[in-house]
Amino acid sequence: MFTNIERWLEPGAQIKALIDPLFRLLTSLIFIIGGLGHFGQHDVMLDRMKESPWSGTVEMIGDPSVMLWLSGLAFVVAGVTLALGWMTRASALILFVTLVPVTVAIHVVPDTSHIGPLFKNIAILGALLFFWARGPGAYSFDNSGKALELTR
Repeated sequence: MFTNIERWLEPGAQIKALIDPLFRLLTSLIFIIGGLGHFGQHDVMLDRMKESPWSGTVEMIGDPSVMLWLSGLAFVVAGVTLALGWMTRASALILFVTLVPVTVAIHVVPDTSHIGPLFKNIAILGALLFFWARGPGAYSFDNSGKALELTR
């Protein structure tokens, strides 16, 4: 019975192909918008970093302001390239490597109000691993010279 339900719910090949760019776009928007926030709300984000129990570690690694600018740049650039499906695996890894320390520094704190954002970031890390392992899927610049594979 459950097999029949699963079969009935499975989308067709064209819908599956449309999900690929939609998944890339929806995942990348959080990085593009958030990365722009690193520039537009720089002081607010610096204050949030200073409140973190990891602020001393962050300062030992480097200037928090410079790291905020660099992470914002990585989020925006790699977010756009992920959305386009261009250098998808590299973009996913850049975003992953940038998001891990941001997640630890900002969301791994004793304050329970950070549980939701922490697990949101964990889910996003999972999506990035998916792109790294599977590639861009259909309708991407990475696959523009190849025939689109509409079935998996």
